[in-house]
Amino acid sequence: MKPYTIGRLARASGIGVETVRFYERKGLITRPAARQGYRIYSDDDAGRIRFIKRAQELGFTLREIKGLLELDADPRAACADVTRRTDAKLDGISRKIRDLQKMKRALMKLSAACGDGRDAVTQCRISDCFKPDGECS
Repeated sequence: MKPYTIGRLARASGIGVETVRFYERKGLITRPAARQGYRIYSDDDAGRIRFIKRAQELGFTLREIKGLLELDADPRAACADVTRRTDAKLDGISRKIRDLQKMKRALMKLSAACGDGRDAVTQCRISDCFKPDGECS
């Protein structure tokens, strides 16, 4: 086991010391007891932080990550529990992608509503794009 002070742990994990403290307050990592005036963290703590960071990159919230970590610590938990949470995240991402695609189409119509941009604003049919049917003429 490689002992880490909070500063070493933060550097090794690619985060700031305040983030380590934040994760402690949120219950994502355990705050170790002080020994010889320093709190000493373990390789397990560094691995847990790497897990947290990777899960965040995949779009999980800290609340969801905490739930995943609790599953990992629960000897009764099954892979199906993780799969359900992962599938729920996938469904949410798919919804967001559909919404973003709709937004993109609407913005493209909005951009095209003014043509080349040389006409006066009164000639631009931007307001048509904001109607409920979203049709730009």
